[in-house]
Amino acid sequence: MKLLIADDDPQLVRALRITLSAHGYEVLAAADGAAAITAAAQARPDIILLDLGMPRLDGIQVIQALRGWTEAPIIVVSGRTGSADKVEALDAGADDFVTKPFQIDELLARLRALSRRTQGATGEATVAFGDVVVDLATKTVTRGGHRVHLTPTEWRMLEHLARHPGALVTRQDLLKQIWGSDQVSDSGYLRLYMSQLRKKLEATPASPAHLLTESGMGYRLVL
Repeated sequence: MKLLIADDDPQLVRALRITLSAHGYEVLAAADGAAAITAAAQARPDIILLDLGMPRLDGIQVIQALRGWTEAPIIVVSGRTGSADKVEALDAGADDFVTKPFQIDELLARLRALSRRTQGATGEATVAFGDVVVDLATKTVTRGGHRVHLTPTEWRMLEHLARHPGALVTRQDLLKQIWGSDQVSDSGYLRLYMSQLRKKLEATPASPAHLLTESGMGYRLVL
C-alpha cells in the first residue's frame, strides 16, 4: 500500500519512513503543502499522512485541494491539540486526527483501520448501468465492452455519482468534488459536463434513463 507523508520535520519523516517501510508500506514524502499536492497527483497514494503546520500551503488548504479530486483517506498528524483545529481538519475532509507525540502502535492501528475501509470499498468498485461499467478502482469506463474516453472533469463528476448510486448529489457537492470548492459559480458548467456524459453513456441522451437531473437540486445516478 502506497503512503504519502507530508511533513516539514525531516527527522520525523525519516523515522516514519523506516518504521512504516518495515511494516510493508511504500512510503513517499513531501516537505511542504504545495509539494504534497503535486506528489499526491503524481503518485496517487492510498493513504495520506498530513501535518497542519507546513510552509507553502498549510494542511487545511492541502486537504481542501486534495478533496477536489481524491477520496484517499487523510490522517492529520499534528502537534496542535485544540479541538477547533481537529474540527476544522475533519470538516475540510480529513478522516482521522493523531496528535503529536504519538505511539507508533496507535498510528499503525489507525492505518490498518483505514486500509480495511479502503479495501472494502474497492471490493465494490464496479458500478454498472445499462451497458456501461464504471470501474472505480482502475478509473476506467466501458460501454458495450468498449473503452469510453472521459475528460478528467467528466470522470470526477461520474465517479462521485457512481460512489452514491441512487442518491441525490447536490450541485454544491459536485462543485466541491470537481473544483475543490462549493463557492465556485456553476455558470452552466455542470449542465455542460452532464450533457457530455449523457452523449457518451446514455442510449438516448435527450431522454436519459440513468444520469438524471433533479430540477433545482442536483443529479442522481439510477442503476
